[in-house]
Amino acid sequence: MFKKVLIANRGEIALRIHRACKEMGIATVAVHSTADANAMHVRLADESVCIGPAAAKDSYLNIAAIIAAAEITNADAIHPGYGFLSENARFAEIIAAHDLTFIGPLPEHIKTMGDKIAAKDAAGKAGIPLVPGSDGGVTSFAEAKKVAAKIGYPVLIKAAAGGGGKGMKLALSESDLESAMSNAQQEARASFGDDAIYLEKYLQKPRHIEIQIAADAHGNVIQLGERDCSLQRRHQKVLEEALSPALSEKKRQQIGETTRKAIEKLGYLGVGTVEYLYENDEFYFIEMNTRLQVEHPITEQVTNLDLVREQIRIAAGEKLTVRQKDIRFSGHAIECRINAEDPVHFRPSPGKIVNFHAPGGPGVRFDSAVYGGYSIPPHYDSMIGKLIVFGDSRELCLERLRRALSEIVITGINTTIPLFEKLLDVPDFINGDYDIHWLENWLEDQQQAD
Repeated sequence: MFKKVLIANRGEIALRIHRACKEMGIATVAVHSTADANAMHVRLADESVCIGPAAAKDSYLNIAAIIAAAEITNADAIHPGYGFLSENARFAEIIAAHDLTFIGPLPEHIKTMGDKIAAKDAAGKAGIPLVPGSDGGVTSFAEAKKVAAKIGYPVLIKAAAGGGGKGMKLALSESDLESAMSNAQQEARASFGDDAIYLEKYLQKPRHIEIQIAADAHGNVIQLGERDCSLQRRHQKVLEEALSPALSEKKRQQIGETTRKAIEKLGYLGVGTVEYLYENDEFYFIEMNTRLQVEHPITEQVTNLDLVREQIRIAAGEKLTVRQKDIRFSGHAIECRINAEDPVHFRPSPGKIVNFHAPGGPGVRFDSAVYGGYSIPPHYDSMIGKLIVFGDSRELCLERLRRALSEIVITGINTTIPLFEKLLDVPDFINGDYDIHWLENWLEDQQQAD
């Protein structure tokens, strides 16, 4: 097992990794920008190293500085968390070249799954169902017209190197196709330095369902059920549930086992998530994330398994602590992403937190690195915490969510807490009757009503 792990991240995920390491008897090194000198993970880590100024490109994306920090502190492994360098294959290769261990998958799997076209090809060959679309990249308008005519409108034009909705455009008809294709390429080039695109059939009212997997170096592969991530705004997840209120037990077992077998066939190592669109009782592959997900805590709640500990054990060459036959799903869990944003227009709201109180009680978990007096910097993602609630049933879970939201105290900044309080009074949400477009449509109706 590792003696010392450097955590190449910040905020709540850095603190989450630190806590797992401490429980395992592993020393931790926190790296931080000048803007994060007073961050909680920096305060609690055994050692800390400043790796640059506030801008992420000069600190949390500065590979040379992170490697140097690992070397001067004698760390023997690096955990990337999520975001930043977590899905950067070159980073994983450089770590290995410096005789350090990357707590994540193999570089070749990061590369494959980081390219949407290659990922789709690999997933199809492994037996995962695909959305109808182009066989590979599309380079010309003439080619795009042929593909679109074959699969039928509407179609999505998507960046091969994309993520977070960037480089994704919708064409409702052939008259929209050329401009949508051009806009997608421009946005992809600006965001990722790569304007490769592909086409997919646009599904009308799908749900976003993802399957959590884990695989060790000893041939053990497990799937840990699904998370329903359909409540989204601008392709960004807002609230997640485990297990999905939309799936039957038969469908749950079917897609879980299909995913597990595919991951086994790929020879994958580590934790990861395979994401699908689900419509008319059919699943369609979107992408695979080769890292820990923001929403991993709700899977932990319904399986009673610590995913970060498993991730560290796998990287250290140890076996998973459980086998597929040991996995039992219990109860229901919901996660709300609490952002430092205006809850109506979603403008970022950095600043000093004057008062802070975390919710508690049965079935309530709050993963956050903020505290009273902490100043949220304007340089990074606006998520400041994750409220996770668990109950024996979805109904109890919703009751606990309502209570927990009423207990949170965060003053001095705006947060999205009022959004979740409103959702708890909406019948569609209460009944679990929503798709990936539902939240944006509801928000638009709310703004018009106001």
